[in-house]
Amino acid sequence: MLIMLVISFTINIGLGSVSIPFDELLNSLFGNSVGNESWDYIIWNYRIPKAFTAILVGSGLSLSGLLMQTLFRNPLAGPFVLGISSGASLGAALLIMGSTAISGLLTFEFVNDVSLAIAASLGSFMVLLVVVIVATRVKDTMALLIIGLMFGSITAAIVSVLSYFTNAEKLQRYIYWSFGSIGNLTWPQLLLLSVLVLVGVLLSVLSIKSLNALLLGENYARSLGIDLKKSRYIIIIATGLLAGGITAFAGPIAFIGLAVPHLTRQLFNAMDHKILLPAVMIYGAVLMLLCDTLAQLPTSAHVLPINAITSIIGAPVVIWLLVRKRKMIF
Repeated sequence: MLIMLVISFTINIGLGSVSIPFDELLNSLFGNSVGNESWDYIIWNYRIPKAFTAILVGSGLSLSGLLMQTLFRNPLAGPFVLGISSGASLGAALLIMGSTAISGLLTFEFVNDVSLAIAASLGSFMVLLVVVIVATRVKDTMALLIIGLMFGSITAAIVSVLSYFTNAEKLQRYIYWSFGSIGNLTWPQLLLLSVLVLVGVLLSVLSIKSLNALLLGENYARSLGIDLKKSRYIIIIATGLLAGGITAFAGPIAFIGLAVPHLTRQLFNAMDHKILLPAVMIYGAVLMLLCDTLAQLPTSAHVLPINAITSIIGAPVVIWLLVRKRKMIF
């Protein structure tokens, strides 16, 4: 899988709207002189940051999906079930379309990639904070799942109201953001996203024992001496950092978080999170790189929405695997 990751990374930075010879690509990567300076600029300031963003997005969403499916023991759970991604969407919607509702205090010109990331981060953080507070009062994990879904419904309703009252230009800007994009991050933004994903991964690694115990039920986990309340907090915070941070910087990316954990279980036929955790991250990164390669339509100036590619390509694959296996491993 690591070899697949390297191959997918190379293919991703080698293909694009501008055709770059493979030997010139290698020269640029290894610091040698390149025949065309613009090629060097394209590789290092656009394609490589985009490829690293795809790796972070794919691995982070896949890991957060695995955490949620294990915590709730629900194969349909994904990284967005707690409403954290919806909170990020609400933050972006308030920034882009909220000016209509608050009489122009925010102008459209104020909206840019940095302000969008900040607004989406604040939105996801606020929802995460509410979910953590609710988790202190709710003992039943399934009740927490339902509450998270309700938070998602509330934020979606607010976004719908904002969309109804806003003008066409702002609505179009929000729709473009909701398509998802991994090609707009600068190196400083990529560094910040890397920190968020790294902290989420570290918290997930610390929860491996708890995750394995939760697969057999909460009562069994208690009998092993697992502090369920503490474990739940850590898993929720890790998911919030991963899903919320990625949504803030790349927009809502569909399919990856829900499907990759199932694809990984089909491939490895394992339930141990010591195996699943790194495998899910690599699998998600590979799949995201391949989807982005297809989305950027090599040799064409057009770029398709990454959300469309992840769902159109990925969903039939999952259906085919489940039909062939005749059962879902969970």
